[in-house]
Amino acid sequence: MATATKDTIPAHGVDFRAVTQSAPHFSVDRDALVRELSLAIGAVERRTTIPILGNVKLEASDFGHLSITATDLEICLYCRCDAEVKKPGAATLPAKRLLDYVRLLPAGSLDIKFGDTQWASITAGRSKMRIAGMSVESYPYVPTSGNAICSVPLKALARLIGRVSYAISMQESRFTLNGALLETGDTGLKMVATDGHRLTLAEMGGSGIPAKNLIPRKALVELNRLAGAVPLDAVVEIATDDNHLFFTVGDRILAARRLIGNFPEYERVIPKGFTGCAIFNRLALRDGLQRVRGFADERSRAIKVAIGNGQVSASAQALETGEAEDVVSAETSGEVTIGFNAEYLIDFLGSTEAEKVALSFADEKSAMQLSPVGDGDSRYVCVVMPLRI
Repeated sequence: MATATKDTIPAHGVDFRAVTQSAPHFSVDRDALVRELSLAIGAVERRTTIPILGNVKLEASDFGHLSITATDLEICLYCRCDAEVKKPGAATLPAKRLLDYVRLLPAGSLDIKFGDTQWASITAGRSKMRIAGMSVESYPYVPTSGNAICSVPLKALARLIGRVSYAISMQESRFTLNGALLETGDTGLKMVATDGHRLTLAEMGGSGIPAKNLIPRKALVELNRLAGAVPLDAVVEIATDDNHLFFTVGDRILAARRLIGNFPEYERVIPKGFTGCAIFNRLALRDGLQRVRGFADERSRAIKVAIGNGQVSASAQALETGEAEDVVSAETSGEVTIGFNAEYLIDFLGSTEAEKVALSFADEKSAMQLSPVGDGDSRYVCVVMPLRI
């Protein structure tokens, strides 16, 4: 994927910097505009001290397209739909107010005309409104393309994200853990996330240029939203430059600032040997854990998991509220009683579709590993550190 310049048009067909800065005038289908605005608004900054970031940039081009841009400076989403362009140009409007109004209009064509004072008139049948925008000259620019590293089915990438994203750290001070590591190479794609208490790793087939990139949490959320709005066979092209990651899906581009820093050496965290294992029905244990966690300590969410004699039992007690225990039949080898954060186990059990899950352990002081059994994945593991009980 070539880097965009003022004299070139990127592969998606529109040079976002080539649009003139005059007040645009165009007609666009209401359903198409609502669809693209609904996606773009995920990148709009809602609690910003920079007012322009609450707006979307609308660019009408001579190509017969309306381009919609939204950014919070961490991520940027470019969307596009067909339009009848009567006068090319660029302008900005408040994202939420525009979407709230347009989605209430009846289906059909909308006429949007900007004046020289950043005000826009929107006409749809007998409905008319005027809305104030802001100068497009103050809207930040984010590049749209870089050096391609791989192309993969978007639905498969979204599945990978769903299997690791729950382990991303929520502590802003640990910025290198505020996203997921994406590794590409000849043998496929690998995604890893950790918050220091648990680590998840998932792989998928494919090939690409060997590279390691840290993707911020918000970009992963928006990639999942994109996956829900495209056909099942949609492909995402992944590219990078010195500062950004680019995910191109048809006419839509998600640009995200790369997280800079050293991700932990995760392979050293994954246990290499175990003394015992339990294989059990995933849904049975998940339901049992959900019942028990209501009696766990509110801060630690600590529960006791006992494995042995053909069963896995989960129990918790609190002096003020009571106690609970659930037992699930299992194929077991070895015996152990370990303390865990109930949420960590429940998150993993909700992230896979496998009927059965294996829980492998060494002793009550060592990390435990969860993995699906027989679901066809090349590798998917979750490593959880124990708690004192």
